[in-house]
Amino acid sequence: MEIIRSNFKDNLNKVYEAIEEADFLAIDGEFSGISDGPSVSTLTNGFDTPEERYQKLKKHSMDFLLFQFGLCSFKSDHTEAKYIMKSFNFYIFPKPFNRSSPDVKFVCQSSSIDFLANQGFDFNKVFRNGIPYLNQEEERQLREQYDEKRSQANGAGTLSYISPNATKCPVTIPEDQKKFIERVVEQIEDLIQNEENKSLQLEPCTGFQRKLIYQTLSWKYPKGIHVETLETEKKERYIVISKVDEEERKKREQQKQAKEQEELSDAVGFSRVIHAIANSGKLVVGHNMLLDVMHTIHQFYCPLPEDLSEFKELVACVFPRLLDTKLMASTQPFKEIINNTSLAELEKRLKKIPFNPPEVESAEGFPSYDTASEQLHEAGYDAYITGLCFISMANYLGSFLSPPKDHVSARSKLIEPFFNKLFLMRVMDIPYLNLEGPDLQPKRDHVLHVTFPKEWKTSDLYQLFSAFAVNTSRYAESYRIQTYAEYVEKKHEEKQAKRKWTEDSWKEMERKRLKTQYTPYIPQSRYYCVNSFTATSTMGKRSMSPIQEETGSDDIEEREIQDTELDETDCCAESVPEGRKRAKKFKKVKEQDPTGSITSGSTELFDVPDSW
Repeated sequence: MEIIRSNFKDNLNKVYEAIEEADFLAIDGEFSGISDGPSVSTLTNGFDTPEERYQKLKKHSMDFLLFQFGLCSFKSDHTEAKYIMKSFNFYIFPKPFNRSSPDVKFVCQSSSIDFLANQGFDFNKVFRNGIPYLNQEEERQLREQYDEKRSQANGAGTLSYISPNATKCPVTIPEDQKKFIERVVEQIEDLIQNEENKSLQLEPCTGFQRKLIYQTLSWKYPKGIHVETLETEKKERYIVISKVDEEERKKREQQKQAKEQEELSDAVGFSRVIHAIANSGKLVVGHNMLLDVMHTIHQFYCPLPEDLSEFKELVACVFPRLLDTKLMASTQPFKEIINNTSLAELEKRLKKIPFNPPEVESAEGFPSYDTASEQLHEAGYDAYITGLCFISMANYLGSFLSPPKDHVSARSKLIEPFFNKLFLMRVMDIPYLNLEGPDLQPKRDHVLHVTFPKEWKTSDLYQLFSAFAVNTSRYAESYRIQTYAEYVEKKHEEKQAKRKWTEDSWKEMERKRLKTQYTPYIPQSRYYCVNSFTATSTMGKRSMSPIQEETGSDDIEEREIQDTELDETDCCAESVPEGRKRAKKFKKVKEQDPTGSITSGSTELFDVPDSW
């Protein structure tokens, strides 16, 4: 559903309803640019620490505008094992709704604008019909401006009326404005004396003159008139004075305040949608979503903090549960079977074996997307296929349970290891930004490719590498110098060895899986556990052997118990009573230590790795 300024208010309740009933939400954003200085490759340097990457994006990306926001809600239909989807495509633009609202400055990047134009992006909908917004500080300032205008006359009452009990005194009027104010007073005297005339419209004037009029009338005519400022089609502001009794005056004052509140609400605009998402506490899914999260907070909440730790705390308040599908696809057990994690290619790969594409229908009254048409870089469509990718990968995790589960809900503990970790593009050995605690520390073999003239002497090379070692001493204690040809050959050998291992191991696991469908197996793990599904799980490494049927029956039963406990929270997989019965069946064989923790060396099925 396309949402612009003209239909935003009419459809806002539909947005609220979709958010409230959703099992999870998928988001995506389109921007006016990516980097205002460095190239994208420089902005995403492979040696960046999470702190450095955050500082770069904060410095070079936040002056761009997020002008299209895609939101898709996914609600699980338990009876038919499918999802009901509602999609929204918002066009956003910070149009000043009056002279008091912020006049936002932003920048554009020609390559980004050209790219979106080639994708059929409609910029007229942004600039002519975009939904306005305010962040929290701008909203506070605007409310203060309204309050100040109401009380600018002697610090009491409102613009249109000053309480009779307020202290009154003549206003000091500058010499060059005395004649102007005297003419206004004469006109008002004629209005009061003439019983036929009910109102008086003054000529357009400056803001300072209007202020003098309000202040003068507040003490000279405390009762019997109503004063308000209106605006012509040419944006010229003028004052209208009406004769009213006390009851009519109060009624008009209430109407005026209600109108001001409506104006404020309209000015807050799209930020109300982000507030609804934040207040819902629902799982929010995105693809390579660090920039989306940073722009959303910066644009609709508050400027980003200087410190990365403060940013993490802020994100936790706004989006308590985030999941990045690019990180998920780059992690075991998906890493070895998904070669390309770009959104379009990932969506295509997840339609093929061993994955099963989910069944998703559009809710009544909402348009559906056709993935064959590939409406990429429309935020609503990108959010939609991001949701599809998440469902496919989540359901695939269910195939490792015993018995396998075809449907894994967004509330399942199977996906918890992927929560609140945002993918870091091109960083070699720190794959994600950990929003829930300290980030991983780099353990790096830095590779520096240097091309130099043939006429250089050995002393020249020595000076070059000495300077490099001094400037990069915080990264490594020792260095190895080799020719580029040697480096390429070594990397090629490593890649071939890794590919052979991958092909052989997955062929063997698929063969075992088909042979013993009801015997659980765990794909080879090449990473360390950093999270746990339950507070009582024992940390450690899980068996990497795919031949699980060779282990003892006690171990198999124990794993089944743990899988049963994990599934109790998966409302889409089985009912709570059934899960409890199955857990009770294996209760006797579960060994516990004095603290109640499971003593098995087996831990969770999947986890996000410490390093790539």
